[in-house]
Amino acid sequence: MSEPDPHVIAEGLLPTPFTADEIREALRGGATIRILDEEPDGARSERINRFADGDEVGALLTTHPLDDVEAAVSKRVSWRDLQEHAAFPADRTTVVTETIEHPLGQLECLRYDVNDDDGVAVFWFALAHPGMPVLYETTDATGSTRTIVQEIARG
Repeated sequence: MSEPDPHVIAEGLLPTPFTADEIREALRGGATIRILDEEPDGARSERINRFADGDEVGALLTTHPLDDVEAAVSKRVSWRDLQEHAAFPADRTTVVTETIEHPLGQLECLRYDVNDDDGVAVFWFALAHPGMPVLYETTDATGSTRTIVQEIARG
């Protein structure tokens, strides 16, 4: 009998782009990720996600606006929790490989297009950067929102 695929976390869900182990390997030593959010009304804001104190199970994730460290919010996250964020329903999602031009350079990505009653969400996961998508867009009745990873500093 073969081992279960660690990319598949539950029946009815597509394989995730990264396993919990792959995310742990990429982020356990720490990382600071600068993110740009673009809202439907044209508003733009930047924020920081910082991973620290990584161990076998998870890490401390601290998030704050780029210019307001005092507003930081921290919580412990598990590598499995992070993997589960990329688990999408098989019946409403398509996956393709796509190369994109991005602030991090030219990236080979897995692109997940997820459709639901509220709209469409598209996620690009860079194969070279296990963890969160380097780009994602959501479209609903209010318009489109984009989130773009601007920089990843490891360690």
